[in-house]
Amino acid sequence: MTPTLPKLLGALAFCALVSAAAANTPPPETIAKVAFESMPLSKGAKEIRLTGAGDRLQLILNGYLPTGDLRDVTRTAAYSTKPEGVVQVTKTGFVTPLGDGLATVTATVGGKTESVQIRVEKFSVPQAINFGNQVVPIFTKAGCNSGGCHGKSGGQNGFRLSLLGFEPQEDYEYLVKEARSRRIFPAAPDQSLLLKKGAAVVPHGGGAKLELGSYDYNLLRRWIAQGMPFGKPNDPVVESVDVFPKERVMSPKGTQQLSVLARYTDGRVEDVTRAALFEANEKEIAETGKLGLVSMGEQPGDVAVMIRYQGKVSVFLASLPLGAPVKNLPPEKTFVDSLVFKKLKKVGMPPSEICDDATFVRRVTLDVAGRLPTKSETEKFLADKAPNKREKWVDQLLASSDYADFFANMWSALLRNQRSVVNGRTEPFRRGTYAFNAWIRDSLHLNKPYDQFVREVIAASGDIANNPPVAWYRQVKTSSQQLEDTAQLFLGTRLQCAQCHHHPFEKWSQRDYYSFGAFFSQIGRRTGSQPGEEMIYASRKVAAGTNKKDGQRVLPAGLGATALELGADDDARHSLVDWMTDSKNKFFAPALVNRYWKHFFNRGLVEPEDDMRETNPATNPELLEALAQNFVKSGFDLKKLVRDIVTSSTYQLSAIPNSHNTKDKQYFSRYYPKRLTAEVLLDAIDTLTKSSTKWSGLPAGTRAVQLPDNSFNSASYFLQVFGRPDNASACACERSQDASLAQSLHLLNSKDIQAKLSANTGRAAEISADEKRKDEQKMQELYLWAFSRLPVSHEANVGVEHVEKKTKRAVDAKADVKKARREAYEDIVWALISSKEFLFNH
Repeated sequence: MTPTLPKLLGALAFCALVSAAAANTPPPETIAKVAFESMPLSKGAKEIRLTGAGDRLQLILNGYLPTGDLRDVTRTAAYSTKPEGVVQVTKTGFVTPLGDGLATVTATVGGKTESVQIRVEKFSVPQAINFGNQVVPIFTKAGCNSGGCHGKSGGQNGFRLSLLGFEPQEDYEYLVKEARSRRIFPAAPDQSLLLKKGAAVVPHGGGAKLELGSYDYNLLRRWIAQGMPFGKPNDPVVESVDVFPKERVMSPKGTQQLSVLARYTDGRVEDVTRAALFEANEKEIAETGKLGLVSMGEQPGDVAVMIRYQGKVSVFLASLPLGAPVKNLPPEKTFVDSLVFKKLKKVGMPPSEICDDATFVRRVTLDVAGRLPTKSETEKFLADKAPNKREKWVDQLLASSDYADFFANMWSALLRNQRSVVNGRTEPFRRGTYAFNAWIRDSLHLNKPYDQFVREVIAASGDIANNPPVAWYRQVKTSSQQLEDTAQLFLGTRLQCAQCHHHPFEKWSQRDYYSFGAFFSQIGRRTGSQPGEEMIYASRKVAAGTNKKDGQRVLPAGLGATALELGADDDARHSLVDWMTDSKNKFFAPALVNRYWKHFFNRGLVEPEDDMRETNPATNPELLEALAQNFVKSGFDLKKLVRDIVTSSTYQLSAIPNSHNTKDKQYFSRYYPKRLTAEVLLDAIDTLTKSSTKWSGLPAGTRAVQLPDNSFNSASYFLQVFGRPDNASACACERSQDASLAQSLHLLNSKDIQAKLSANTGRAAEISADEKRKDEQKMQELYLWAFSRLPVSHEANVGVEHVEKKTKRAVDAKADVKKARREAYEDIVWALISSKEFLFNH
């Protein structure tokens, strides 16, 4: 398609917010006007030009309602062309040339029409086919070069392609020159094994990937007939990919046809809609078809559709609003609220009410300190009438050692604080893991600025005795591990794919990968002061790496940054941290605030929290940007970030949905309940049962969230079954929060749980032996410990009736009444532990 259009087919269509009740394809008679979507192919022309028989075009037709609301009517329009024989338009608005000439294409919907002129040139002139530009995309679209087919390591059934077509030269070698060219038959193209297997004319393990006579089949046939050219060295290549429209506000069950344009280095623009790949990041909200049709479901939310073609990506954003009136919003306590409520009003999602004091004190204590509030803390908080008591309690939690212990537990897992395995056995040297955990805990307790915290880890030198953060290098021994963990943990970017090929969802190449890894090229090691320990240092050599693909030397460079020429006396790791912590860095601060947002809300603004990329945008970009900017301006103050989040009305919304926001999973119109983590749950059970867990080699009373490393997992089946991570990776996904039958059975009949319930010094024994209080008062105490609230009448009655029933049975049987009452309270404590209200933070 030649570059000849400034404003393709009319004015640029802007999206208007639409009512969720309206249909996306309204009855034709309700359409006020129609207009083709503007796609800027070039400047200054009044017609579209298609060059050659292979050029194509996907039209997008917008229908406007009298209200100004916009709908995609591409597939409901009737198309006609004059004169005939120049172009053909399908019912889906797809244009293919038939012969040279100028044709007018008219679209009609409900009596409203819109026309565009299309000129076809050089229809009969054979167009040279470029292997990388035109043949490889067919393999990618059909999935032939995917990891599950011929693109995997070693190929499939003797035939190999590069993964996702990132190495066209290698693909050409495999296809044309390998196996004595048996896959290609230029003398009779239709007899080529490539076509016969692709179309399943002969048996093919992958089934039919091509349709006989289809565009892709014919293109491959023409390429073979032309002598299988690879292309010239100076042939243009794809520079960028654009999608039209770029965003839309949709309605339930609505659809939107997309058009994808590839821009080449010579300025040429080509429609590649039928050759591109489409993938939605939220499949509950939308599904995508192979021809570029996006189909919405009924789940409100935002969805990003990634469009991929020849290693280039673009994104279509769709929003499915609820459309309900948003009134009587809670007070805006922090900037968080103003941006969340702005989004709620835009999408029509009324928030839940502010939670009550009992819910808040339990929620925030679990989220900030990793423990249940004590009975006395709860009673004091509930009795406090001060208007700022929530803020005061948050400050008290942040100043406590419990906050440091809890978040040190999280960071120890992410920083792989793990005992080494030597000869199949966990090494016994504890000093490194214990010292590293203590350093993390002390850093958090003292509120060390996050940029300083990261610098002391990444640029750590010396031995564990003098500088505990060097323990990180015990687990990330290779430059690949070091760069990948740094990128994923501190920049929210997954670079693993780029080690072998261009990242399929991002712009990062192998060169970017090895340039980033060059920051770690100076690291040296020598034996430390104790067995099993190492001293880490930066060797006196110029920092540089090697691109393993082409063998070329690469200098250290941040992602998307200019390469650095560093001297032998420079520790490149400090230069890396300088780049990371610069206020203009678009990765560092957003990655951290998104990770903390996920911690408190059970869902990141970007999800997963460590996969932040253009093709996986935030559900509230303004909020993510504001959180990051405020974090930088605060001097990377972690406690202030936590305070900004948990003192907001957004965090304090009830978990109970209203009549509108039940299905909300993205907009934070309510608190999303989450299961307690393994360590927090075990500590909570210990608190309620008043029976602490003993840990070998640690002081009595040590809580599970205070465990210094992963070695205690093997000694605790509870931690294993409830998903405590083994600290084996920098991915938070290593921690499992899924429910399982094993967990239920463990709570039901575990000897450890039964021992806690029946301990002579436990809660049940203590309460049952208290003869001064009534059973109703004892039930209140248990509920305050378990849920930070008093029981409602029917809950108290059930508990009291159970105690009385067991007591009566003992009296009637002339059995031990005290034992019966104690067993009754053991039953009640077990019932509280097994309840969803206890197992979840809500």
